[in-house]
Amino acid sequence: MSQQQFNAGQNRGQAQEKAEQWTESAKQTAQSARDKTADLTQSARDKAADLTQSARDKSADASHSANKSAQHNQEQAAGLFGQTGESVKNMAQGALDGVKNSLGMNEKK
Repeated sequence: MSQQQFNAGQNRGQAQEKAEQWTESAKQTAQSARDKTADLTQSARDKAADLTQSARDKSADASHSANKSAQHNQEQAAGLFGQTGESVKNMAQGALDGVKNSLGMNEKK
């Protein structure tokens, strides 16, 4: 019986050692998975932050461009109104001079 007990003890020790190895391997695998998940999460956060900043930059650029375009259009409109106003003034003066000439009221000095 002593040999049987020895063999049983040896088998139990080997089984316990295998169980400890499997447990340690499972712990390492779980830790590796946690590390990879943390790395992927951080990478996704970084990418999202980059995309957000890029969108903000593009939005700011588009806004600036729209503002410049609106300012340019406003300047063009002001110039057009100025020219139109001058033309209307000249036409009115011409009409007034015509009426005065017709009535003999045009005074030329």
